[in-house]
Amino acid sequence: MLQTVWVSSPRSWALQEASSHHRGKKRCWKCRFARTIVQHPCWRHAPKRSRKERMLRKIQICLCFCFVSGILYEISLLSSCVFSYLPMAQQYLTPEQVLNLGKSIIFLETTERLEPPPLVSCSVESAARIYQDRPIILFMRGLTNETALDMNTSYAAFSLLSSMKNVFLFPLQMETVFQETPLLQWYNQVVPEQEKNWVHVSSDASRLALIWKYGGIYMDTDVISIRPIPQQSFLAAQKSRFSSNGIFGFPARHKFIWDCMENFVLKYNGNIWGNQGPFLMTRMLKTLCNLTDFQGTEDHSCQNISFLNPQRFYPIPYPAWSRYYQVWDKSPNFSHSYALHLWNFMNRNRKVVVAGSNTLAEKLYKTYCPTTYEDLIQNAKHRDLPGPEEVE
Repeated sequence: MLQTVWVSSPRSWALQEASSHHRGKKRCWKCRFARTIVQHPCWRHAPKRSRKERMLRKIQICLCFCFVSGILYEISLLSSCVFSYLPMAQQYLTPEQVLNLGKSIIFLETTERLEPPPLVSCSVESAARIYQDRPIILFMRGLTNETALDMNTSYAAFSLLSSMKNVFLFPLQMETVFQETPLLQWYNQVVPEQEKNWVHVSSDASRLALIWKYGGIYMDTDVISIRPIPQQSFLAAQKSRFSSNGIFGFPARHKFIWDCMENFVLKYNGNIWGNQGPFLMTRMLKTLCNLTDFQGTEDHSCQNISFLNPQRFYPIPYPAWSRYYQVWDKSPNFSHSYALHLWNFMNRNRKVVVAGSNTLAEKLYKTYCPTTYEDLIQNAKHRDLPGPEEVE
C-alpha cells in the first residue's frame, strides 16, 4: 500500500500570538509532518525532558503510527481497494488473509484445466459485480504455487478475471483445506484414481470445509448472479423437499456444516452421484425439520436456516435446462431470483453461448457479465478472420 508523506520545514506551520493570558510571552507550535501525521506543542521555555522520557515518547509515536497504519490497511481491504491475485505474484495476499476478511463468495474448479471456459468466467464476473464489497475467490485444482502466469499469458480468462479488484485466483490445496475437519482422515484414505466421480466428490468435500472454516457463500461455476442474497444461513431448494448443494451460505463454524462433514464420512459412497452432495444436504436438513411443499414464492425456515424457494435459483428446472440456450418470444425477468443455475452438468458442454444468437443465455451474459461477453465476441471475430493461406 503506497502512502504519500508530506514533509514541512521546522519554520513553517509556526504560529506566534501575543497573549495577555501568558504574561506577554509568545507560544511557538512546530508541526512536523514526517512519517507520522502528529501535531504536538513545543514550549520554548519548557524544561528539557530526560533521555528516558524522550525515548518513551518516540516509542509511543511509533506504536500509534503502526496502529493507525494497520487500521487504514484493513479498511482498504474491506472496501475492496486491493489488487487481484495471480499465482507467483510476490506481494499479494494469501488465501487465509482474504478468507479471514469474511463473507467471501467461493467458487471451485476441481479439474486440472487452467483456462476457465466462458460460463465459469461469467459466473465469477457476475458475482464480482453483484457483490462489489466482498471477496470473490476462484480456487483452481490445476494451479500450484509454482504456476507462472502474468498479464501476457495465453489464458485470456486470467487477464479478464484478474482485472476485477475483488476477484482472487488461488490454488486449491485439498490437504490444507481439510485440516481440522472430519474430512482429513477420509481424504488421506481415499484413492482418487479409483473414484468414479472424484471431480464432483472432491468438490463436494472442499466446499463444506471452506464454508465451515471461513463462512460465506459457495456457488457452482455455472451460477450467474443477478442480485444479492439477503440471507446469511441458507440452503437452496432445487425442488420441494429437496436441497441443492450448488449454492449455500453459512457463517464460519456453523454446526450444520460440521454435521454435514461428519455424515459425509460416515455414509460415504463415491459410486453414487450426489450422495455427498445434494442428497447429503437433503438428508441432513430432514434431521432438523419436516420438509413440506412450497406454496408460491415463499421461503421456508428450519431452526434459523432459510430453505429458499426453488424460484430463487432454479426457476428453470433441470429437465428443461436447454431452454437457457433457446430463443424466447419474451424473456423472463426472474424477479423472484437471486441467481440462475445453468445446469452445465446436464449440458455436458454441448451448448454454448453464441454471439448474435439471441438466446436467453446470451442475454444473461450481456447483462450480468458484459466483459466476458465482449471477450466472447472478440474471440468469435478472430475465428472468422481468414488465415494467411486464404488471403490471395
